[in-house]
Amino acid sequence: MVILITGISSGFGHAMALKLSHDGHKVYGTHRRDCDRIPGVTYLNADVRNQQSIDETVKTVIDAEGHIDVFINNAGMGIGGPLEFTPIEDAQQQMDVNFMGMVRFLNSIVPIMRTQCHGHIICFSSVGGLMGLPYQGMYSASKYAIEGYCEALRLELRQFGINVTVINPGDFHTSFTAQRKKVLPDSVANAYPGYAKSMESIEHDENSGLKPDRLARRISRIVRKRHPRNRYIIATTVQKASVLLKTILPARWFDQILASYYKL
Repeated sequence: MVILITGISSGFGHAMALKLSHDGHKVYGTHRRDCDRIPGVTYLNADVRNQQSIDETVKTVIDAEGHIDVFINNAGMGIGGPLEFTPIEDAQQQMDVNFMGMVRFLNSIVPIMRTQCHGHIICFSSVGGLMGLPYQGMYSASKYAIEGYCEALRLELRQFGINVTVINPGDFHTSFTAQRKKVLPDSVANAYPGYAKSMESIEHDENSGLKPDRLARRISRIVRKRHPRNRYIIATTVQKASVLLKTILPARWFDQILASYYKL
């Protein structure tokens, strides 16, 4: 299969590109910065915030292969901090990269898959796209947007034989933690005394989280499925349980559990 993955310079993207290439697929991946290259993987420099860059990337794959079987939208970034202290420009960047970057790529890829009458679109959301995470509210908002978009897209494209799958990872040990853009004005500590402790807890969970190759192995199985599920939650047992609890508990009870977990 011909597979295009966004954001393969590190983390999930790198692990998926390595595994899927090893499986024998023809893998193309986008990147913005210099990185170690995986033999057999074709690297394409692209910016998810630039439609022309995206169109050129997709054209390169089509010119070389004639089709795209699987598109994996993985590129993203995160912002940490109380919502009221998040600068508007940072909030716009969060949505522009995580959500609009996906929209731009799909605007270029969906017409191709629709003409093919087959294809599999895999978009990365998060467990944070199923519940609003304190001090990661803009990140959760961007992932909630992906959830709604993909739910509608799935229904629109089913008539063309195109599958749309959402991936909800939990905590994984990747470079995402170190690269998170954090809100750090002095006034935050006074307004939200528990912020620093909560962020320490968040980053501890991520740094002690699952390894990216575990997710890559799961994606390897998913792309081979003839009838993939709408959603795959790839997380620890506790995090999977938290998603279940949100669906069955009264909202006030679940809020209390989440507040306790994040030391609020």
